[in-house]
Amino acid sequence: MRYVCSVCGYIYDEAREEAKFSDLPDSWKCPLCRAAKSLFAPEKGAEEPTPSKAPSASAQDAAQAQPVPTSQAEGLAHTGEELLPLSAGQLAALCSNLARGCEKQYHEEEAQLFRKLADYFTSITPAVPDASVEALAALFQDDLSAGYPALKATAQAGQDRGTQRICVWGEKVTNMLRSLLEQYQAEGEALLAGTPIWVCTVCGFVYIGEAPPQLCPVCKVPAWKFEQIEGRASA
Repeated sequence: MRYVCSVCGYIYDEAREEAKFSDLPDSWKCPLCRAAKSLFAPEKGAEEPTPSKAPSASAQDAAQAQPVPTSQAEGLAHTGEELLPLSAGQLAALCSNLARGCEKQYHEEEAQLFRKLADYFTSITPAVPDASVEALAALFQDDLSAGYPALKATAQAGQDRGTQRICVWGEKVTNMLRSLLEQYQAEGEALLAGTPIWVCTVCGFVYIGEAPPQLCPVCKVPAWKFEQIEGRASA
């Protein structure tokens, strides 16, 4: 029997390892991305395409031959029903991401402007009254059970391959964050004691270890694309 990590795709082969997956302790982690054992599932008969593989020419032709219906595009562009107000915190995150995108396109002037906006919205973001591990876990679960399925359905309906790829990466990263949160709930501060935390600047994958992985388990960029996150100073 073979089990696949839902974050990085690592395969645990019982025949090769000479040990049943069910016999592994609950504390066992993926040797590649350190995801929890609970994020592994039995291997399916057919592998799903990964976002890192470019689509075939025929697939590209098919996508180009089937544009989004004009009525649907106009509806999204001109109706306010699809628009939702964003909080200061959400705007801060949005501007921060836009700044990062500008950096990658070598538009430093625009990146600086978006960073200033991100800093401003961060400064006016109020404290979250119910900030707790349990509340954060509920938000992750809501994203995985409702948020990503809805976004993927919309992206598929609109034939938006870029958003579909974002969904694949985002869902894997969110799964990893939920896994780390579960580990933190079980181990407490011992999980983070004296161990650096690394974040992939491309997809947001989080890794706890002495050094970042040679390749990001989610988006496959090299280790130098990771940044070390410094802990907050004690009050």
